[in-house]
Amino acid sequence: MPRLEGKVAIVTGAGAGQGAEEVRLLAQLGAKVVATDLNARAVQDVVATIDRERSGCAIALAHDVSSRDDWLRVVTEANAAFGTINVLVNNAGVLSRIAYDELTLEAWQATMNVNAWGVFAGIQASVPSMHKAGGGSIINIASTAAISAVGGLSAYTASKGAVDALTRAAAIELAPRNIRVNCIHPGIIQTAMVEKALSTPEALAAAASAIPLGRLGRPVDVAYLVAYLASDEACFTTGASLVIDGGAIVDGGGGRVKERVAASRQ
Repeated sequence: MPRLEGKVAIVTGAGAGQGAEEVRLLAQLGAKVVATDLNARAVQDVVATIDRERSGCAIALAHDVSSRDDWLRVVTEANAAFGTINVLVNNAGVLSRIAYDELTLEAWQATMNVNAWGVFAGIQASVPSMHKAGGGSIINIASTAAISAVGGLSAYTASKGAVDALTRAAAIELAPRNIRVNCIHPGIIQTAMVEKALSTPEALAAAASAIPLGRLGRPVDVAYLVAYLASDEACFTTGASLVIDGGAIVDGGGGRVKERVAASRQ
C-alpha cells in the first residue's frame, strides 16, 4: 500500500516550485490532493500533469491564503471532493526584499498577511475537518531566514519567525485532538523565486559553493520531508522545527552565503 493511501491533503502555493513538487509527491504516494494557488492557471497545469499519471487524485483551486473566506471555501470544496482532511501543507509565501529603513507599514502588512496570517487562517479553517477525521498533520513551511537572518529581509524574516512560533503554540493546543503541527525551514532551494533573487548563474554558483553539501536544494528535497511529516511514520513528531539546508546553518548560515554571492558580483 502506498505510504499516504487514504490521506486527503491541501497544499497551498502549489502552482510552482516547492508546492508543485509537494503535490506531485503526495499524489504519487497515494494521497488525494487539493492543490491551491493564487495563480489559477499555474496550479491547473500542475494538476493536469498529475492527472495524466494518476487520474482523479488531485484538484486545482484558485486561492488567496490571506482571505479567511477563501480558506473556508477551499476546505468546503476539499471535503466535497475527497472527504475530511488529514494533511495541511501551508506552503504559500511571498518574498519581500526591502531595506530596513525603506520598509513601510503597507509592505509589512502585505508580507504578514500571506506568510503569517495565511498560515493561521489555514490552520483555523482546517482543524474542524481534521478533528472529524480523527486527527491529522499540519506542516508549515517557514525558512532558515527565521534562524540565521540576512539583511534586506526584515518583514520576510519576521513573518517566517511567526510561523515557527505559531507551530509550537498550535502543536500544544491541537495535541488533544490528535493533530500534529510541525515546521520546515528550507534553506536556498532552486526555485524561480530564488533564481530571480540571485539573478545570475554566477550568483547561483556562489551560493551553492557556500553550502557544505555543495549544491542548492531541490524542491523535491523539501517534498520528501513533507511526505514524511504527512505520513503515519511521523505519528510521534509534533512541535518540531526541521532545517533542510545542506548544512548551511551550522557552517555560518546566511552570512556566509551572502558573502559568496556578493563576491561573485564584484
